[in-house]
Amino acid sequence: MTRAVVQSLVLFLLPFVLFGAYLVVRRRNPMLWSHWSSQSLWLTIAGLSFVVLSLVATGLLDDRQTGAYVPTRIENGRVVPGHFQ
Repeated sequence: MTRAVVQSLVLFLLPFVLFGAYLVVRRRNPMLWSHWSSQSLWLTIAGLSFVVLSLVATGLLDDRQTGAYVPTRIENGRVVPGHFQ
């Protein structure tokens, strides 16, 4: 769960980081709000689009597990991990 949240957060922040790098390359101060104020709406939309597209791609392209799930159990004193059968 933590990996999914961090991955989504990184994808959301990616346009902001790229815009900050663009400001540095253009020799502008990325810490001034005046550079960000006119672009903040578009950067937010781009970040949310990245997150939504990644979730849709994961849902469409991820492998589906078929069969019944056998939960973790103990057999002969050993832990047998859960798996699909």
